[in-house]
Amino acid sequence: MKTKLLNRGTAGWLLLALLVPALAGCFGVAVVGTGAGALMLADRRPSDTYISDEAIETRSGNRISEKFGDKAHVNVTSYNRTVLLTGEVLDAAAKVEVEKVVSGVPNVKAITNELQIAGASSFGGRSNDSYITSKVKARFVDANRFAANHVKVVTEAGIVYLLGIVTRQEADAAVEITRTTAGVQRVVRVFEYIADEQARQLDNPAPERNAEKKPVSR
Repeated sequence: MKTKLLNRGTAGWLLLALLVPALAGCFGVAVVGTGAGALMLADRRPSDTYISDEAIETRSGNRISEKFGDKAHVNVTSYNRTVLLTGEVLDAAAKVEVEKVVSGVPNVKAITNELQIAGASSFGGRSNDSYITSKVKARFVDANRFAANHVKVVTEAGIVYLLGIVTRQEADAAVEITRTTAGVQRVVRVFEYIADEQARQLDNPAPERNAEKKPVSR
């Protein structure tokens, strides 16, 4: 089997993608440091929504943990206050109950429930999912067909979920890149679509919008 060597830029992004989950675990949901501030400024979400998404993920995770303990493996991803649920639960009743628990969290506007009725995934399976996510993100950067930070990537059991506020062209490019990445079983779109002109306005905001997106000091 031939192994293609990553160029230096791709390797850097791959390393960053692998480190981000660990860093997030250390710092929780607090938006700290210039790195987090830069990510917020480059995001198409308003800063208050960016912070709200972090709070939704934390509150939902805590409530699910209190309700189910280790009887369910649920990942909560919030983007623009739309929540994606992935992972495994024991039965259909638990799947419905998890969604009910999350729907009660403040600021949640919609839920996409992709929970599977199955035993919890193994550590090896989750590690492989993290690796797939990293490869997809690295390929986004290499392809340079859209700003990679505009598409959030979540992988569960080889199924890749793509979230973001994107144009149709950006979405199609992201899906094409993802589905041709080794190890990807299926691609699911969880996008919010905007027109090209709206995308340009979000990416090149007026001075007053820049002021709104100023990072919050904590």
